[in-house]
Amino acid sequence: MKLHQVLSLGLVLAAAGITSLRAAPQHAEEEKGRYAMFEVPAALTVEHEKLHADLSAATKLPGTTGQAAKAVAAVLHEHFLSEEEFALPPLGLLAPIAEGRVTPEMRSVITLTDRLKADMPRMLSEHKAIVQALDDLDRAAKAERHPEVSRFVEELTAHAQTEEQVLYPAAILVGEYLKLKFPTTQ
Repeated sequence: MKLHQVLSLGLVLAAAGITSLRAAPQHAEEEKGRYAMFEVPAALTVEHEKLHADLSAATKLPGTTGQAAKAVAAVLHEHFLSEEEFALPPLGLLAPIAEGRVTPEMRSVITLTDRLKADMPRMLSEHKAIVQALDDLDRAAKAERHPEVSRFVEELTAHAQTEEQVLYPAAILVGEYLKLKFPTTQ
């Protein structure tokens, strides 16, 4: 995660009353190095940054809208960490794989894609909770006349659908393809 993402997320979390992040694994540096070649595609990073900036702005609004935005930030927190940790990094291999540049080092992404596959029910359940919180935010935004917040709700809802229908399946397919390319001996 880049510094500006950390700062932006920190502002959103602070506004939502979240004061600490989930503890990093003891082997975080080792894991960071192991998966360094798997970076979230820049287009997704830009989209996430915009969504975080819009949510951060909404949390600063007065009244029910600001409170509802803080509730969205709270339910989005753990989900965001999971996406950054294991759901989105495998997508960084899509272009090299499509270009035929497959290397044995890519095998290690299978750990991430297997985790995503196993955690998919939880990820989808979190999406439902996020969408429910977004519905509350949209009602408040409409009642308090914040059309920019309603647009944000539409954008984040569409983004969640894209993750469910395209991004998560594509990430899993990266792992499945690499399993075929580099079968393990049993």
